Amino acid sequence: MHLDFITARRPAHVQRVAALAGGLAAALLAPHAHAARPMITDDARVVDAKACQLESWVNKNADSTEAWALPACNFTGNLELTLGGALTRQSGQTHATDVQAQGKTILKPLEANGWGMGLAVGTVRHAQAGNRDWYAYVPASFSFRDDAVVVHANIGWLREGETRRDRMTWGLGTETRLAGRTWLIAEIFGQGQEQPLYQLGLRYWLVPDRVQIDTTYGNHSNGGERWFSIGLRLLSVPFLP
Repeated sequence: MHLDFITARRPAHVQRVAALAGGLAAALLAPHAHAARPMITDDARVVDAKACQLESWVNKNADSTEAWALPACNFTGNLELTLGGALTRQSGQTHATDVQAQGKTILKPLEANGWGMGLAVGTVRHAQAGNRDWYAYVPASFSFRDDAVVVHANIGWLREGETRRDRMTWGLGTETRLAGRTWLIAEIFGQGQEQPLYQLGLRYWLVPDRVQIDTTYGNHSNGGERWFSIGLRLLSVPFLP
């Protein structure tokens, strides 16, 4: 998510969590479904044991541009640790706006034509606002047609540092393989009773399960908060001690 799915949203900004997705996993040759970039709804997978990944992307919003970098590593085999942040350019100035840290583990591994479940806990510090959000969520994934279609569902909790309010977070997304290396992404997500947001995009593996590029379009269900993103994801072979 990724990180992937639960990050607080500021006015005129659409931020990725978890994420965003989190999840953001790997094999060597055969294309597998991964709910990492560009999805906000996270998946029930982690980076390979003793391996790392880097998810990076740029969001173009109505009045600002955000550049994100979220490195993550799996040192133990079932604990993906992520630490990264964002730079936001607005009104001609660039600021370090968010720092995100997250841990994610798998409770039930996802298999082809089966289902899996995980747990993620994290925090996001908003440097400019001087506050911090805390979140936790459960990602569940369901595989169909030998991983050609994968559905992801998230349910979670967010503690907003600015308002000191607790919110429920949720997300529902799908990944559909269009061709050997190309995937169609579609999802809807939100917080509590607020009107949801949606996102549509494409993912392409330049090097299968090692180098991925993607692009998305997103908006509020009522319109008025549209954004475009373009991302790059790099996954390593296992190399950690």
